[in-house]
Amino acid sequence: MKRVLIVEDQPDIRKLIHMTLEFEAYEIHEAADGVSGLRMAQALQPDLMLLDVMMPGELDGLQVCQRVKHDPALAHVKVVLLTARGQARDREAGGKAGADEYLVKPFSPLQLIDTIEKLTAEA
Repeated sequence: MKRVLIVEDQPDIRKLIHMTLEFEAYEIHEAADGVSGLRMAQALQPDLMLLDVMMPGELDGLQVCQRVKHDPALAHVKVVLLTARGQARDREAGGKAGADEYLVKPFSPLQLIDTIEKLTAEA
């Protein structure tokens, strides 16, 4: 079973993503901010992280993504950035941080599942 970590500061969005994924064969974990998300990633070794870009606190999604991709123990983790920012420069920043995929909110549940299946099939 693939392990997915949702890192999103908005409880409603976290719940929607969780509900979307619970009908698939995923072990789902959640974190509400970048610091706890990074800590959970280190402990859980997920197959994939769904990472909000704009989060309050010490680390935003881009910083978490960068740290995950630069950590040899976590470099295998696929990262999907979730954001309301869809400009070319925002996508570029996501790519520089090491994101495997970039979904602009609002995205459809089907788009999310397709993206996750594509990335986890590569793993």
